[in-house]
Amino acid sequence: MKSLTLGVAAVSVLSAGHLSAAPIAITHAKAWTMTASDPVADATILIDGGRIVSVSAAGAVPAGAQVIDAGGQPVTPGIIDSATQLGLIEVSSAAGTRDETSEAHGIGPGFDVSTGLNPNSVLVALARADGVTGALSYPSKSDEAPFAGQAAFLKLRPEGGIVDHAGAAVVAIVGGNKWPKEAGSRAAQWQMLRRAFGKARDGHHGGDRGKGGEHDHGEDSAGPPPGSDDAALDAVLEGHAPLALFVDRESDVREAIRFAHDFSVHVVIMGGAEAWRAADALAAAQIPVVLDPQANMPTSFDALGNRLDAAAILQRAGVVIAFGMAGGAIEESYNSGLDLREGAGIVVANGLPYVEALKAISTNGHRLWGGGAGTIEPGEAADLVLWDGDPLEPSTNALAVMIDGRQVSTDNRQRALEERYLPLATPR
Repeated sequence: MKSLTLGVAAVSVLSAGHLSAAPIAITHAKAWTMTASDPVADATILIDGGRIVSVSAAGAVPAGAQVIDAGGQPVTPGIIDSATQLGLIEVSSAAGTRDETSEAHGIGPGFDVSTGLNPNSVLVALARADGVTGALSYPSKSDEAPFAGQAAFLKLRPEGGIVDHAGAAVVAIVGGNKWPKEAGSRAAQWQMLRRAFGKARDGHHGGDRGKGGEHDHGEDSAGPPPGSDDAALDAVLEGHAPLALFVDRESDVREAIRFAHDFSVHVVIMGGAEAWRAADALAAAQIPVVLDPQANMPTSFDALGNRLDAAAILQRAGVVIAFGMAGGAIEESYNSGLDLREGAGIVVANGLPYVEALKAISTNGHRLWGGGAGTIEPGEAADLVLWDGDPLEPSTNALAVMIDGRQVSTDNRQRALEERYLPLATPR
């Protein structure tokens, strides 16, 4: 068997091309499987056909396997950013590089961002280099309050497209100062949301389906056409996609719980600055929350209750939490992995158990948006990251990133600029 000692030389050899078809064994790893509260020490992770075959302490390595010696360093599942606009925004100040919103009249919940995503964004490569293997990329508000559109779940493969599945969630936004004057009251926004889902549920969304209305597609119609607002709402009502609700104020969080109950739909709270105040109710309703782990300031009147121990409060109550930059910050597309890891470390310092912070930036994202369990156990996709230290320390780097059992390049524009200009700045 061929053994590769971990280091700069080994990583560059693996990153230079495709991995062979032979099984892969990561040895001497500190494996955070996410199925236990402690890592497996001196673990051997066997991978074949893009999937994990086994994880065991000091496990045997099959003959002919390609070996990556982790040297005792941590191996975790790939990072999942559960609220980002990666691939939709390149330069915030350049309108031509922004594809996150629909301003066309009449396009609301059916607005699908998946066809506007840029797999060649330099920010995608940067995120991948910092251990991000998947993300939920969501739209900003549309022309049809209170909807934004449909989010897409990404898998950051280096070629062949990054959209793992479109329509991963229908996004709505409710709150103070979020919409123009005609929909300015949050009471009106909730009423519009209920009206839209009520009509969809009753089969009367702008007209009687199948009875001569504007959505009549004939007696043999199987439903609304793909890409329509009706189809997006039906996906939520039929349980095929969650409703991702951007709300911050406690009263809106509690209204979201009522909405989920009244319409029997799966809701995910996004942002949730004051969700901790309704932690027990959220846990009882089995509604997860996507938090910005670094949020601790009253960025709006809706977010006066922001606090760094919110994640710990929610987790102790039994709420599934995941992390993403859901607060409207610039980090929604920049420095995705670094900011999530740093934020996860901050919330550990504020009471969240370490393993729960790791879950919030990895496996819980899979639970929310689909795409497997995201754990390091047999049968799961081999989306893995090998770190040179504690992954929740911002100074830690990803030594190797693996997607679908293949090690991918961590080259990115920032590294290229460093290699080009740093020698010129070094005194001779």
